[in-house]
Order: sequence, then C-alpha cells, then structure tokens
Amino acid sequence: MARGNIGRVRATRSAGLLPVVLALTSAALLTGAAVYTVDRAGCVDPGQYIRHDNHIELVGGCVDGSELPAAPQGTSHEADAKPGVTPSNFRP
Repeated sequence: MARGNIGRVRATRSAGLLPVVLALTSAALLTGAAVYTVDRAGCVDPGQYIRHDNHIELVGGCVDGSELPAAPQGTSHEADAKPGVTPSNFRP
C-alpha cells in the first residue's frame, strides 16, 4: 500500500510543475514579443514634456501632429482652467 501512495505523490508533484513551466514559458514569449515590437517601432526620440505658464506640452516623440485627429471645437480645458490652480493629478 505504501508504494501506491508514493507513486501518486510523485505524479501529483510533476503535474503541479506543468502549470509553472507553462506560465514561465508564456511570460518569456510575451516579453520577447514586447521587446521585438518596441525595437521595430523605430522611435529614436522619445520626446519630452515642457512646462509652460498654464499648460504642459509634449515636444518631440514619434507621433506627428498631422497624424492625430482634430480636436472638437469648444471643449478646450484650458479655457475652463483657473489661473494658478494646479490639477490634483499633476506630477511635475
């Protein structure tokens, strides 16, 4: 009887190892895919944020302004902002 229990314990341990191996393999594949995608993006200049009087502007980067859709008219958040008030989620 003892031999039957030992065999089942070994099978359970090896079966428990399979999900770990699969998880590590999938994590490695996803990491490789992310590195490949970023490498192929071709963005040499990541851009930088420049702080002006009442707004922050992204200068440089891979996205050209002509590639972006036009902003809807009449919904400017700068017009609604009060001078000297910094938003609560602002991180310089």
